[in-house]
Amino acid sequence: MPEFDLNAIMQQAQAMQERMAEMQRNLEHVVVEGSAGAGMVKVKATASLHINAIEIDPSVMGEDREMLQDLVTAAVNNALDKARATAGEKMSAMLPPGMLPPGSIPGFG
Repeated sequence: MPEFDLNAIMQQAQAMQERMAEMQRNLEHVVVEGSAGAGMVKVKATASLHINAIEIDPSVMGEDREMLQDLVTAAVNNALDKARATAGEKMSAMLPPGMLPPGSIPGFG
């Protein structure tokens, strides 16, 4: 039976933690775009969930205020959904084969 090497396990955990920290830093440079109202409102966000820009088509400016607010909210949510999905894909690519990403089992993570 192979000997249990706690030091090797700790080194592997440290290496994984460093890779995860590097991935988090890299997510700041991955930009996605969400939109609403057939592209009348566009929002750019990073995969680390930072909103970079909101672009509103000038034709919407004459519309009612509530509709514009709804479009901005929808576009932000769309961008953040895409950012979360992109971050999840990038993080999953870093995991060893067969290892499930955190949050993929209900009640755990």
